[in-house]
Amino acid sequence: MSGSRADLRDRAQRERLKRELKADLCFADVLAGESLDFVTTWGLFSPRRIDDGTRLLLDYAEVAATDRCLDLGCGYGPIGLAFARKARDGHCTLVDKDFVAVEYSRRNAERNGLGNVDCLLSNGFAQIAERRFDVVASNLPAKVGRELLYTYLLDAWDQLNPDGRLYVVTITGLRRFIEKGFKEVFGNYEKLKQGRDYTVALARRERD
Repeated sequence: MSGSRADLRDRAQRERLKRELKADLCFADVLAGESLDFVTTWGLFSPRRIDDGTRLLLDYAEVAATDRCLDLGCGYGPIGLAFARKARDGHCTLVDKDFVAVEYSRRNAERNGLGNVDCLLSNGFAQIAERRFDVVASNLPAKVGRELLYTYLLDAWDQLNPDGRLYVVTITGLRRFIEKGFKEVFGNYEKLKQGRDYTVALARRERD
């Protein structure tokens, strides 16, 4: 968007500004050693760069070549697509309740030549109840409430395979809240990294 003040009473300038604002945003980045290209748009979370929480999660999450993964609340797809690159003989499902996010995550999967991915519109696990995963990951919103958190945790426990792993990144101020939820639902909690702004945590679905 131009730095000069536009006269938005002028039709031509209004149309020019609309085109600028509606144009796709494009950038490339390296996430957990994987080079990826992204196309995004205004209204999606962190549309011009990979946010620090996502980057931190990807630095600490472990994904095997055959893992079946879920990116919960995928946005335009950085976590899920980085996982898909690592799980070359596995599969990655990306879900979001925002249809724009799903559209852009699908476009980014195609843009990066990733065929082991599907991108679905789903409010949490609602539309994927039959699927099972080895890894679930989420960059949880700062305003996640108890009800939503426990919905995600209970569904994740149900749909993780034995020894499956749940990774979340949250603002550091929520770390005790997350620890309590992990211990209540999974019976375990591991803090992988605590930074000034973000904390990455891991829970495992232990074998019965």
